[in-house]
Amino acid sequence: MRDRSSVVAPVARWRAAFLGAFVALLLVKIALAATLAPFSDEAFYWQESRHLAWGYSDLPPLTAWLIRLGETVAGHGLLGMRWPFLLLGAALPWIVACFAREAFDARTGWQAGLLSLALPLAGTLGVLAVPDVPLTVAIMLAVLALQRVAAADRWRDWLLLGGALALAWMTHYRAAMPMLVGLLFLAFAPRGRALWRRRGLWLALAVASLGLIPLLVSNWQQRGAGVAFQLVDRNPWQFHASALVQPLEQALACTPLLYALLLWAAWQAWRRRREGAPWDVIAFVAVGFLGLYFVLGLFADDLRFRAHWPLPGYLPLLAVLPALLWAGQSARAGRRWLMAALGLAVAGQMLGLAYLALAASPGGATRLAGLKAFPYAFVGWREAALQVTAARADDAVLVADNFVLAAELDFALGGDRPDDRRPVYSLDSPLNIKHGRAPQLAIWQRDEAALRAAHAGQPMLLVVEETAQSERERLVWQGTLCRRIDAPQPAGRLDLYGGRKRFAFYRGRVPLVAPSVLPASPVEREACPLWRAAHAADMAR
Repeated sequence: MRDRSSVVAPVARWRAAFLGAFVALLLVKIALAATLAPFSDEAFYWQESRHLAWGYSDLPPLTAWLIRLGETVAGHGLLGMRWPFLLLGAALPWIVACFAREAFDARTGWQAGLLSLALPLAGTLGVLAVPDVPLTVAIMLAVLALQRVAAADRWRDWLLLGGALALAWMTHYRAAMPMLVGLLFLAFAPRGRALWRRRGLWLALAVASLGLIPLLVSNWQQRGAGVAFQLVDRNPWQFHASALVQPLEQALACTPLLYALLLWAAWQAWRRRREGAPWDVIAFVAVGFLGLYFVLGLFADDLRFRAHWPLPGYLPLLAVLPALLWAGQSARAGRRWLMAALGLAVAGQMLGLAYLALAASPGGATRLAGLKAFPYAFVGWREAALQVTAARADDAVLVADNFVLAAELDFALGGDRPDDRRPVYSLDSPLNIKHGRAPQLAIWQRDEAALRAAHAGQPMLLVVEETAQSERERLVWQGTLCRRIDAPQPAGRLDLYGGRKRFAFYRGRVPLVAPSVLPASPVEREACPLWRAAHAADMAR
């Protein structure tokens, strides 16, 4: 008879290792969430939370709703905004552990949970209030539910599947990907095809469709602005060879050795998919997400960060690695590979957390200023807000030259409410269009048209983020700024981190008429003091 203690003791050790790492990482994430400045998009999500709606021009509503919940409970501030996302991020390794335990055994469950804590893409989830946190958690819950319904026809699991997919739809348009992957499983896996005969599938799809209601309502209200941005405006839909570096990006994001092992695990799962549980579910989820996102990346948006897109495909593979390497025929060599990958992943995770810690402090950001990894999106907003407080007259309207700066200043100054008579406006910067925020600013009446309609001829304080765009783009944009403020007078400058981030402040008056849409001529640019000041600062670097 096998000694039960020989089985229980290793499981207890892995459980203890997981719990220790979980608590340590959670404490670090809480500290970062309480100090790290809002990421540029994150600040706009916060603004969306001040205007609750069915959806927005960039996203469905769940991210904004969670931020509003956070601040309603804990008050305005960094931790108030982020604590719901910290909780969701903390839930993810437990879901991974549960999936691996049900797919294989308890030891594999704790090992997979530990690997998810070490995987940089997964371990840092929750530090920022961004949609990838609830989206990833919802998709992993759906994968867990799919594993269960393929094994046993229980109504609670079908409801879990439908509810998870509904939450995904309420979070991001990328919820289409788990739906597509699930369809592939239903169409090509023997156990998947058997699910078409179960009534629970149609219940799950009905529940999932409820998550589409906010998306449909908001697009109807905004004349399809959200769908247009996600499917048309942000994507060139033409092949770009630069996207062939995606495997290198993924290797850096996952750490190279762990990435190689994950690809090996995906191959092993695909080879064994006809064996049934749990290989078929793992194979279709992993290969579906990794393969489809790779192909999509060859034709879709190549300007924004996207290394996190395939994350849901890696999570089930974290169960495969210990299942195959820890107790296989070549267990000794497999354990060495697994422990080496875990060690390198922990090192990568620590580097990522250290980077965020440096970005959270002025001294740390200064040390990063000379590197290509300068945390531009996280710094400068506090100093700019202090300058605004010092330079702004009581009757002056506050205007930022782009939507990100407007959102960051709004957050730093305490936030707007529906009854706030001193909102932060944004000029009609090309950045607003590029990131799909121009329609939303118009709906909120925070764009230039609303500024002139409400405050034409009144005093204004304009804050210009001179380094917000590439050099070519900002020279064109800054050449038009004198059309957007009457009688500008300098009110201060901020040159931060060796000029890597610069702000200029101008007092003036809100124009009475809309500015020309034509590009500024060289003569007009030279005559504009805002352009001359920005150009001189560029030349001085």
